[in-house]
Amino acid sequence: MNIKRAKEEIINTVKAYLAKDEFGNYRIPYLRQRPILLIGPPGVGKTQIMEQVAGECKVALVSYTITHHTRQSAVGLPFIRKKEYGGKEYSVTEYTMSEIIAAVYDKIEYTGLKEGILFIDEINCVSETLAPTMLQFLQYKSFGNRRIPKGWIIITAGNPPEYNRSVRDFDTVTLDRMRKITIEPDLNVWKEYAYKQGIHGAVISYLDIRKENFYRVEITPDGTFFATARGWEDLSEMLITCEELSLPITEDLIIQYIQYNVIARDFANYYELYNKYKEVYSIDKILKGNITQNAVIKIERASFDEKLNIIGLLLSRLNDKFKEVYFMDLYVDRMFAYLKIWKQQIFEPGAMLPGESLKNLIKSEEEKLNNIIESGQSGKTEVTISGRIRSSLEKYANELREKDVEDPQIAFDLVKLLFEKETLRRKEMMSTASEALEHVFEFMETAFGESQEMVVFVTELTVNFYSSKFIGENGSEMYTKYNRSLLFEERHKDILKEIDKL
Repeated sequence: MNIKRAKEEIINTVKAYLAKDEFGNYRIPYLRQRPILLIGPPGVGKTQIMEQVAGECKVALVSYTITHHTRQSAVGLPFIRKKEYGGKEYSVTEYTMSEIIAAVYDKIEYTGLKEGILFIDEINCVSETLAPTMLQFLQYKSFGNRRIPKGWIIITAGNPPEYNRSVRDFDTVTLDRMRKITIEPDLNVWKEYAYKQGIHGAVISYLDIRKENFYRVEITPDGTFFATARGWEDLSEMLITCEELSLPITEDLIIQYIQYNVIARDFANYYELYNKYKEVYSIDKILKGNITQNAVIKIERASFDEKLNIIGLLLSRLNDKFKEVYFMDLYVDRMFAYLKIWKQQIFEPGAMLPGESLKNLIKSEEEKLNNIIESGQSGKTEVTISGRIRSSLEKYANELREKDVEDPQIAFDLVKLLFEKETLRRKEMMSTASEALEHVFEFMETAFGESQEMVVFVTELTVNFYSSKFIGENGSEMYTKYNRSLLFEERHKDILKEIDKL
């Protein structure tokens, strides 16, 4: 199955394993809660989805890569203890608590979450000395003589043997106590994730054209060459940062992430064209409604690959705007909630000064974020929004301090005025994004009409998290028009099949 389906399966498992009866007992007894074994190629996203699952299920997460451990850290260190048997005293070897189990209890104490996921990666690549310990762990949920706490679900991951020479097979007895899920790379599923993560537009549009290069591993006498989902995502982060800092992006840099020379070279050439088309077709001008006849004529005469490039560029720029609106919405809503709390606090009898109250809110937000990070539930969105909130609260507090404002009403009026500027900026961003979408539709309509290119464009708007959310909340007459006229299911499938043949 693909990684999206695997994530759904894991979420359902967490819900089922943590379900309790009317007496507070787990419906599925602890020892019958089979560990999950995810088997899939490296870089396909097995580790990535664990944070998402923990966040969505509101449980803690402890992650370990087992190949980094020795038998002592997994089982614990031996010590001698005196015990009495049959009236005689004997010296008995026992073990201290495993580092891994101790980490689970530490997580419970720090976060207050008594239920969670213990994720063990590279489970089938353990050393010879650690193999018996891992078998005991999978069969009996214990390291040494101590079990994983109840309410903690064991999920493991490993690579198939063709990707790792260190892989060892589990015996039937062990596998019969596990739930094995085999994961295969799936570009369409990854694209949904890529849009939401803000993967560089060049990466997404390139893989749309070169689908076969999304995930490839080739083992030759000269070495192993590979391109993985992880590699594309990490490359995207580097591309975005280099562009922001005006640093050079070379073929040598790309090869460091996409370690398949032919694919890396091909993408380097594509990236150069991608940036060239951005200027030639004046992409930013199109978003502002400045559609030249020259640009329309050029794209009409272009090859299909070039047309897909332009569509990819337009989608990427639109996605940036939709993403900005989405983050602004989250930020404004969270800030509004904080300011309601602040207003209540500063007007209470004996309340602290307004500026000090804001400082307390900043501290509260920091603690909240740290708790989410420590529990293993954090993501880029939460970190970004939290940082923006703390920055604004700090700015408000500094403003009150600089103007020496202590009166609650004056302080509230001042902060309210500052916050209203943020809400106005939110409206402007929404208006700009809506106008940009309509302008791009005008260009697409002029250049392509009701063609397969328009189908591709509308389809991508539909599967993109930020665009579908924006259109769903703000509407778009052009989208509705073409979505109805073009995306009848059967016709859609037929056209996509034709595209794949090109």
